[in-house]
Amino acid sequence: MTALFSSGCQSKPETRTYRIGFSQCTGGDEWRKTMLTDMKRELGFHPNYTLLYEDAGNSTSRQISQVQSLVERGIDLLIISPNESKPFTKVIEAVFKRGIPVILLDRKIDSESYNAYIGGDNLQLGRMAGTFIANQLNGKGRIVEVWGLPSSSPAQERHKGLQEILTKYPGIEVVKELNGQWERDTVRRVIASELDGLKNVDLLLAHNDVMAMGAYDIYRKAGLQKQLNFVGIDALPGPSAGMQAVTDGVLKASFLYPTGGEEAIKTAVRILDGKSVNREQILNSIQVDASNVYALKAQSDKLLAQQADIEKQSHRIDALTQTYTSQKNTLYLILAILLVALLLGGWALYLYRSKQTAYQTLEKQNQEILDQKDEIERVSQQARLATEEKLRFYSYISHEFNTPLSLILTPTEDLLGKKTVAPHELKNGLSLVQKNAYRLLRLVDQMLDLRKSDVGKQHLRASEQDLIAFVRDIVFDFRRKAEKQRIDLQLITSLSKLPSWFDAEKLDKVLFNLLSNAFKYTPKGGLIHVRLELLADQVRIQIEDNGQGMSPEERDHAFDLFYSGSQPFSLSKGIGLALSMEFIQLHRGDISVESVQGEGTTFTILLPLGNSHLQPDEIVPTSSQRTLPRLPVEEDVDEALQPASLAGSKQTGTLLVIEDNDDLRTFLTTRLGNEFDVIADSTAEKGWERALEIIPDLIISDVMLSGMDGLQLTQRIKADLRTSHIPVILLTANKQMEHQIEGVRAGADMYLTKPFNATYLIETIRTLLANRQKGQQRFASDFVPQAGGSREEKKFLNELTRLIEQNLGDPGFGVEKLSREMGISRVQLYRKVQAQLDRNVIDYINDIRLKRAKYLLRETTRTMADIATETGFNSAAYFTTFFKQHTKKTPSEYRKSPVEA
Repeated sequence: MTALFSSGCQSKPETRTYRIGFSQCTGGDEWRKTMLTDMKRELGFHPNYTLLYEDAGNSTSRQISQVQSLVERGIDLLIISPNESKPFTKVIEAVFKRGIPVILLDRKIDSESYNAYIGGDNLQLGRMAGTFIANQLNGKGRIVEVWGLPSSSPAQERHKGLQEILTKYPGIEVVKELNGQWERDTVRRVIASELDGLKNVDLLLAHNDVMAMGAYDIYRKAGLQKQLNFVGIDALPGPSAGMQAVTDGVLKASFLYPTGGEEAIKTAVRILDGKSVNREQILNSIQVDASNVYALKAQSDKLLAQQADIEKQSHRIDALTQTYTSQKNTLYLILAILLVALLLGGWALYLYRSKQTAYQTLEKQNQEILDQKDEIERVSQQARLATEEKLRFYSYISHEFNTPLSLILTPTEDLLGKKTVAPHELKNGLSLVQKNAYRLLRLVDQMLDLRKSDVGKQHLRASEQDLIAFVRDIVFDFRRKAEKQRIDLQLITSLSKLPSWFDAEKLDKVLFNLLSNAFKYTPKGGLIHVRLELLADQVRIQIEDNGQGMSPEERDHAFDLFYSGSQPFSLSKGIGLALSMEFIQLHRGDISVESVQGEGTTFTILLPLGNSHLQPDEIVPTSSQRTLPRLPVEEDVDEALQPASLAGSKQTGTLLVIEDNDDLRTFLTTRLGNEFDVIADSTAEKGWERALEIIPDLIISDVMLSGMDGLQLTQRIKADLRTSHIPVILLTANKQMEHQIEGVRAGADMYLTKPFNATYLIETIRTLLANRQKGQQRFASDFVPQAGGSREEKKFLNELTRLIEQNLGDPGFGVEKLSREMGISRVQLYRKVQAQLDRNVIDYINDIRLKRAKYLLRETTRTMADIATETGFNSAAYFTTFFKQHTKKTPSEYRKSPVEA
């Protein structure tokens, strides 16, 4: 229920008005009505204060909503009688933090976020009731206690005060405690259901009068009302309240619980006037029984009569004010008409602001919905993440295995297909096969170790060995690789010997993997330092490099099996680091990583000294420690074998090869270099820059590349007018149909899966270049393509022809202006036109001028000078010379000659 009350007296225009919000949710109807009456009576003395009243009807959720509504309505102060303590603590704290003063009435909260508390001493009320009961029953009897809302502070304090007194009287027994929830109807239902067990009691105490009278109704219907006494709390005035019940003999006694309404208004006025107030205002109570009820009732009746008279006078003042207002409106009617335009403007502004407010509310609701949707999507994403990462993991496994398989099968097929093979060519081919066979063996070994870890079959076989010599041997194996890449590889230690207990096979794999990763991500001329030092009871091994480093996200997930971050997955990094952590943890050690992107990475291994941390079955004699042969370190391809461009005397086109695997890139460059001019790059970013620079005839790209992948590169090539005509062949290990469809959608002209046949690749290149040549001939037969060709090619030629025809009459129009209009460089324009039309730009411009001139000579009677001007020639003489050079006829002879069939 919502109501608005103000004083009947009108405030002066210059006096500020205040809006006091009051949310009530406690007590029975009579108690709430009395509290509101007390407030209205005091409010009559303060004409510039308005009370916004909300009644939640004992509903906590409704009262919370009403408090928020009062705040939105712009109240200056909040008076609240909270239904329950805990649920309202945060709500009232939020109001208090917004700078709105708060007065707690009757009930407190679990916080100090309020300005004043006004209420009776509920603890004292409970004590007074206990004392009365003890005297009434002479210290012996059976009683029933009917609670208010158990979660409210008044009910809890009244019960506590009662118990403090009754503990002194062991002869008084509380046979039943009932939850009446402050309501008469609730008590009736509870008493009726429990009546059989409540017949032999001497007194019933309820936490308020309405519950006591409700209990009395049930006993009266059963004819048992004279067997016990009824005691309540509140003693409110009024025809159906507690004071009248005491007068009528329904209640033996009641205890006055002041509503505090009058005091609340007084305190609110002082706060809003900037004056100090008592933070805790405890109202006094008295016992109301047959000895004093008549005097108290007379006083309350007089106060009610005075309040009625005040309200009557207030209504009369309102009527007089209304009359005055009406007369004033009549006097100012003409002025109001003159101001109607301003009012309409104000109304429009009000509508605009209202609309803005509505939009803000809708936007807030929409944002809440979006936040909920985002939360649902986030949870759903987390649920899918593990599955997606695992699927991606197995997809990358296919790529990792198929690349070395391609470098085994393809050279083998080439060697078998040749009748004679030069010794150096045979050696190079077999070396490439051997290298990639070792790579496959290493990958299979890692997969087997991963399987053992999954099923818990990884066991430690530690023996005492010299750790310094062990690490030195592993670092020495990478010496040749470091020399080729000009990398500063050092083992830094002050120790000459360090006996330690470790599993040589597993530690070998850890260090080998960390060094391999360091070489993979460290540029030529960089450094890789292996540090080994002795701590208190541990040995620390650090592998430090100044390579590309990791992002914070990649660093945090470095040892996660199915995580690869923004970089394409590799088994050496994805499985290798996960297995390294598994092996180090088997040693009861620890491995960590520190990395800064662009500065380098440091892996730190901590291993405990001695063997006290090992289980008996993890220790083996040194003689029984298996020493497995270490696979050779993968050597980088010699720079002499991977030229950026291989040109020969029989080149039939320029190819751009983009492949991040050095061996495969070198093989493709060498194999295709016998027939084509081959340019090779290792990343899509470099390949894109090279494509813009040279405009190749065909591009071959791997799909899985670091940074931009092959699909993104293909989309960029096909979307750019400068490169849209270039055929693209994609190489990938993904054989699934959906991946092939994805490649075709990106614009690829051919999608080959690894391992591929080199002969098939070469024939595919020849076919695509032949089709390109046919397209050039077709495009050269007319100026605008009529059918066939890609949409980007047609768009380019249409735009090119339109610009030439638009500027045909300008003698100064040439390649420079045309390239600016097309938005590409002069060199790129030459290459693009040459690739599509098999002619240069100047010849194409002249062809269009010549064609226009022929049309004008045949179809019009214009003079030679006019035709020369319209087709961009400075003079008729130069036009005649140009026309004769290209047609073997003068313009006049061409005009007179018969039309060619």
